[in-house]
Amino acid sequence: MNLTIKNLDGSDDTTTEAPAIFTETIRPDIIKKAHKAEMANNRQPDGAKPEAGNRHSTYLSKKRRDYRSTYGIGQSRTPRKALSSSGRRFNWFGAEAPNTVGGRRAHPPKTEKDWSQKINQKEKQQARKSALSAIFTEYTRAKHLVPDEYPFILTDDFHDLEKTKEAHQVLTELGFGDELSRTKEKKQRSGNGKKRGRKHKNKVGPLVVLPQDATAHRALRNIPGVTTKTPEQLTLLDLAPGSHPGRLTLFTETTISTIS
Repeated sequence: MNLTIKNLDGSDDTTTEAPAIFTETIRPDIIKKAHKAEMANNRQPDGAKPEAGNRHSTYLSKKRRDYRSTYGIGQSRTPRKALSSSGRRFNWFGAEAPNTVGGRRAHPPKTEKDWSQKINQKEKQQARKSALSAIFTEYTRAKHLVPDEYPFILTDDFHDLEKTKEAHQVLTELGFGDELSRTKEKKQRSGNGKKRGRKHKNKVGPLVVLPQDATAHRALRNIPGVTTKTPEQLTLLDLAPGSHPGRLTLFTETTISTIS
């Protein structure tokens, strides 16, 4: 596959041959399987506090002996609070049991639960190759607003961009103005997530692969939807967000030669 090298003003420079990894067979099923496993392995453990709902001063009402049962004779087995909040009278409020106010949950989520998933090493490698191969195909056009000349790569002069305004202007001249406008839009999240630090949902935009020492990392980081990575940092989560292959990815002459 021959790829055109674009200058910063959008004009054509020369052509180069894409690495063989971009001609791999695209396997959306393996991509989805590997993406699900990687998300599960990155999941942070969460659960209820062990003593939640069990911090009352209670005793079992009408239960006089450990060996006698109260089943069938009209006696409650619900734990009761010993005293009221004022400490002056008995109220016999139920507590601690799952069917009482302020009691523990019957089966709360536990932090010791193992969410990790196993996947074959060759399947994991094949998923990454498939995601890379889908970059220069119709999968990308179905997800992003790309110019007619795409696919192409950028000249190494792109590494030296220092200002966000300059980087935005270069991407616009390359034909990604509609894509940047699309990713700039925010959508308000539905549900209780609005109260928990994630009120808006942002769209995923271009992924720019740059060397580690490129100043363009700082120039691009403030453009909504744009992500920068080095070739060594590329993972399946970057190349196929949401397990959907075909992310719009821009390489430079230097970085595309190191992809394997």
